[in-house]
Parts: sequence; C-alpha cells; structure tokens
Amino acid sequence: MNQQSLPGASEALTYGILSIVLTLFCCGPFGAVFSFLGISNANKAHKLYLQNTGEYAGYENSKTGKILSYVGLAIAAIYLLFFLLYFGVIIAFIVAVAAEGNY
Repeated sequence: MNQQSLPGASEALTYGILSIVLTLFCCGPFGAVFSFLGISNANKAHKLYLQNTGEYAGYENSKTGKILSYVGLAIAAIYLLFFLLYFGVIIAFIVAVAAEGNY
C-alpha cells in the first residue's frame, strides 16, 4: 500500500524544534510563536489523519512536533516569568531608593 506523507506533520515537527531552540538561544518568550504554530499544524494533521487513517504516513512526526511545541511553550512561559521577576525586583529597588531620597 502506497501511503502519502501526512500534510502538516513535518511542519509541526520543525516548528516544535524551532520553538525550543529560539526560546533558549535567541528570542526568549518570542519563541512561543513557533509553539503556537506547531500546535496548530499538529492538530490539523491529527484531524486529517483521523479522517483517513490508512492513507497517510508520518503521524509520529505530528505527535512529536506537538510534544516539542508544548515543551517550547513551557520553557517560554518560565523564561517570561523570570524576566518579569528580574525587572520587577530592579524597579522595586529603584523605587525604594528614590523614596528614601538617596539618589
């Protein structure tokens, strides 16, 4: 039986990998954009696969891409939380020093 490649599965995998790599090494929370793209493509591929189960190959790429996208989204959320806490502490320190009058 000749099976076609599942449309959107390889893109979901690519976006999942990009979400993790860009979040860790480049763009921080902005890598979450690729997480949302990966999850969206994985869901579309999943629906298409369920409609025609025996016709498509590559469903594993879709599942892996979805998992990687969720991991990238979690890393981006943690990164954003630390980013906000870091600058929140700096701003609180500046406000406390300014309130004392010791510029």
